[in-house]
Amino acid sequence: MLTITLIALLCASASANAIQARSSSYNGEYGGGGGKRFSHSGNQLDGPITAIRVRVNTYYIVGLQVRYGKVWSDYVGGTQGDLEEIFLHSGESVIQVSGKYKRYLRKLVFVTDKGRYLPFGKDTGTSFNAVPLHPNTVLRFISGRAGALIDAIGLHWDVYPSDCSSC
Repeated sequence: MLTITLIALLCASASANAIQARSSSYNGEYGGGGGKRFSHSGNQLDGPITAIRVRVNTYYIVGLQVRYGKVWSDYVGGTQGDLEEIFLHSGESVIQVSGKYKRYLRKLVFVTDKGRYLPFGKDTGTSFNAVPLHPNTVLRFISGRAGALIDAIGLHWDVYPSDCSSC
């Protein structure tokens, strides 16, 4: 009798774990093979993405920096080109990222849940379109590789943080 009870408990536990909804997903890397790896995985603890800075030159995405809550990530990439900055509205999230690349990243377009379309860079190269795999998830942080330019980008999706007193 004890064996049957133990087996029933194990099956119930396995079923409960299988039912738990998954929320995180990843797209990428989009771009070339060079550069030094970077990740903003720890930055997501500062809050949701609230602003994006992108440095562009005539042909490429040169550098980028993301604000999580009220804290800016480390800047990655080079120093040549024009720095553009976009602030998200309170409660606004990125739900899609598309772009173009060849050996380096050439274009990024962030689409928000408020219908805003935030483009950076030039429209040449191989296209990509990244969306989360699970419903009700948003862009939580980025990773990739960078040197004098942004070589490649990876996009990490998860649920919007429920408690963000620092945002």
